[in-house]
Amino acid sequence: MTSIPVESGSVLGVLGGGQLGAMFAGAAARLGFRVAVWDPDPDAPAHRLATHSFPKPFIDQQAFEQFAALVSVVTYEWENVPAQLCRQLEAVKPVRPSSAVLGLVQNRLVQKRFLADQGFAVPRFEAVTSPEVLSETVSRLGFPALCKTATAGYDGKGQWRIGSEADLPEVEQALRMSAQSGVAWIAEAFVPFERELSILVARGLDGRSAVYPLVENEHEEGILRTTLVPAEVSPAVAERAEQLGRAVVERMQGVGLFCLELFHVPGGDLLINEVAPRPHNSGHYTLDACSVSQFEQQVRTICGMPLGEVRLLRPAAMVNLIGEDVETINRSAQCRALLDLPDTRVHLYGKRTVRPRRKMGHVTFLADHRRSAHERAVSLRRSLMKERPR
Repeated sequence: MTSIPVESGSVLGVLGGGQLGAMFAGAAARLGFRVAVWDPDPDAPAHRLATHSFPKPFIDQQAFEQFAALVSVVTYEWENVPAQLCRQLEAVKPVRPSSAVLGLVQNRLVQKRFLADQGFAVPRFEAVTSPEVLSETVSRLGFPALCKTATAGYDGKGQWRIGSEADLPEVEQALRMSAQSGVAWIAEAFVPFERELSILVARGLDGRSAVYPLVENEHEEGILRTTLVPAEVSPAVAERAEQLGRAVVERMQGVGLFCLELFHVPGGDLLINEVAPRPHNSGHYTLDACSVSQFEQQVRTICGMPLGEVRLLRPAAMVNLIGEDVETINRSAQCRALLDLPDTRVHLYGKRTVRPRRKMGHVTFLADHRRSAHERAVSLRRSLMKERPR
């Protein structure tokens, strides 16, 4: 495929129409591009911002032909889009990141093996080929351990924590209930981390890369709840994370926007949890706190444009609005008082159906000091928790 930059006014194709696709579409429009969104859900948020909308199943041949003829380049908003579809599209149009990268990362076993074979530090892991071998596999890894589906699953879905032998029967039964032909799982040793970190890496067609500041993440029930930037780590750890990010994406020969999820363990070492070949929830702060957002960077990389500046303009704390949180912020006076503070940015995704554990929006607090932004984030989380139904 040609490496000539995609011309302004061209149509960029994105597979998946969630909030990441919607924010990509907004960034593309600001840079003079049109966007075609292909997502089977007609209510997916990105459809409302798309120039061309394809609310059809990913196996629809007519949609494939129309989409492929329309777009100049294709990307995706999450890694669970069908790899076969990306391979078929790649035969006629550039797909960035490539189908090879997608195939590498969308299976946790394949991804972990690749990273380990390349010499990158990851948690100890083993394949679980059937529920019957779970017990012996976990006994080798030690307790506590995690069992995850090798493919799909996100925000804690398809994951089970195994604290002791007493938990094994319940997890084995869950695996039997979810078992399908060809399905495998991965068991990982639990990592006693000090912090959960992540870092965004943009890599262009020319091989040049740019790395955003390292951030610190706080999770709740497997879902990202708060992101703090900059991460409260030593300069040496931040530098190692940047070097690691550049090296991993280069080894993958990736073109696009990537996120490395990292464990910061006692002693200062960094272990790679997962690599996402797309914008990441922990990078939403870039919309308000950086000179160029992760979504604009995604547009720039897939179109062959020069990379944008990744400078952090101000410290920030981002809080996800999950499920009924999106309704709570409107009816709670305490929440409204926090959201009315200066340097507060509210982003709502426009999802019509509110469901538990569903990401409905986020709030970013900007401040001159990280501590001030964090305090506001903590106050909002407490207010939301207080308003939750008992």
